Amino acid sequence: MTETVHTKKAIRAAYENNKLHKRLCRQVGQAIGDYNMIEDGDRVMICLSGGKDSHALLDVLLTLQTRAPINFELIAVNLEPMIAGYPSDTLPAYLKERGVTFHIERQDTLAIVKRHFPEGRNACSLCSRLRRGILYRVAGELGATKIALGHHREDIIETFFLNLFFGGKLKTMPPKLRTDDGRHIVIRPLAYVKEADLVRYADVRQFPIIPCSLCGLEPNLQRRQMKEMLHEWQKKHPGRVENIFSSLSTVVPSHLMDAELFGFADLQADGIARADGETEAGDSESDGK
Repeated sequence: MTETVHTKKAIRAAYENNKLHKRLCRQVGQAIGDYNMIEDGDRVMICLSGGKDSHALLDVLLTLQTRAPINFELIAVNLEPMIAGYPSDTLPAYLKERGVTFHIERQDTLAIVKRHFPEGRNACSLCSRLRRGILYRVAGELGATKIALGHHREDIIETFFLNLFFGGKLKTMPPKLRTDDGRHIVIRPLAYVKEADLVRYADVRQFPIIPCSLCGLEPNLQRRQMKEMLHEWQKKHPGRVENIFSSLSTVVPSHLMDAELFGFADLQADGIARADGETEAGDSESDGK
């Protein structure tokens, strides 16, 4: 009896894991298609930090590479920070086993960050910019036509609120962007994927995870606050996070206040009815305010 129960559980687990893999492939494929992220002949550089997100990104893109109607190359790049205790052999061994073309870039980024930031101050943003600059350079040297990052749905929502609360701007991580110097295209194929699915997928696939905490720097407190806020919202108001994410792709410029996005100055009554009309959520005109 016990053996039968265990067998049924194993079959059920395998079924759920297969569903998860299919869902990730579908969501990544949809994001790639929606934003034309990868084109025929592309050489896609996957920035592999060793965390769950970049591991999942590589794994799913390897699957899609075998199914896609176009041809594209994948090359994994890891920026090794040259710190004590860093498992330098972990990713090369894993990538060789998977048959993935890769490049390891060794840079003492932590030493540079510590020179510019006193002890105890959060340096994640500087470290991120520094690493990004190095990866852009490596992309040029490797002839990469696209740079793939492992940011997921929650990263995008958290960044939206970080910019809103601390920067006074309505912006976030776009699924596809051109770098400031105009030389590279950055893509985020995991844009539609929930972080919870990535946590579970990493556990199922048993990726060799390298924690970011090895650097010894304090985590980004503001981002952690955004994560906790969204978690509480989702618990108290199921579906709210989904609505927020959906709103990022259904912007109505005429119902905001940016005169550069919408020509308010030239707006005139023309007698033509329009679908977007004047319906506003939370409209205060009806109560005389």
